[in-house]
Amino acid sequence: MEHILSLSYGKDSLACLGAIEELGWPLDRIVHAEVWATDTIPADLPPMVEFKKKADQVIKERWGIEVEHIKGNNTFESCFYFKRGRTGRKTKFAGTIYGWPMQRGQWCLQQLKRPSFYTLKNAIQYVGIAADEPDRFHNLNETKKSPLVAVGWNEKRCRQWCEENGLLSPIYQTSTRGGCWFCHNQSIGQLRTLRKNYPELWKLMLKWDEDSPVTFYADGKTVHDFEKRFHAEDLKLIPTDQTFRWEMVIGDLRKNQLNLFDAGLV
Repeated sequence: MEHILSLSYGKDSLACLGAIEELGWPLDRIVHAEVWATDTIPADLPPMVEFKKKADQVIKERWGIEVEHIKGNNTFESCFYFKRGRTGRKTKFAGTIYGWPMQRGQWCLQQLKRPSFYTLKNAIQYVGIAADEPDRFHNLNETKKSPLVAVGWNEKRCRQWCEENGLLSPIYQTSTRGGCWFCHNQSIGQLRTLRKNYPELWKLMLKWDEDSPVTFYADGKTVHDFEKRFHAEDLKLIPTDQTFRWEMVIGDLRKNQLNLFDAGLV
């Protein structure tokens, strides 16, 4: 039976290489599931794309294993525009496109990554679950193991190992987590950075947002709501000496503290 590391290029999955080495566990293959936003645009931002190339070279030189990049059959956009069927009882979304992944039963998790890991069947799979993540231990079993749990490495130790071995992703310079640039689980800071540094990708997000039957955030916030907020910030129309409230940019204009109409936000 083969022993395969599922690599995401995050600090925990990369640190598995050091933990496996320390434990003396066998390692036959390293597999990474590539996710694409469209047929031509990757789900990773350019700095992450370059980091993957660098990490692959380091891994090849040190561990003698070439990372296998497996691409699924679907892109985020193709799934986004896939029409829902009428399964079971009729739902209000039947016949509409999927749009943004809903917070529960997220279609992106099933459609974009898992089909790529067909090669992990009949194998021992190593995953990057840290020793201080007990709420994820239920995912571990006889064929899915965490070298980090076995060796006792927490997330802080994983980051330290990556820094010491030149394998810390650039994503951690601006965020505490990686992931797709269009992910609805990312922070407001990440969205703000995306809009500032990658306007062409932000424009695509706005296009998707117009077409989606469900909102970007579970609380009802849309990408367009964030566009109004960030635009107001650019124009310095949002007070910096008080806590931000959404009413400042999407509330009733008669009660709004800002003259959004004159600012061109509505």
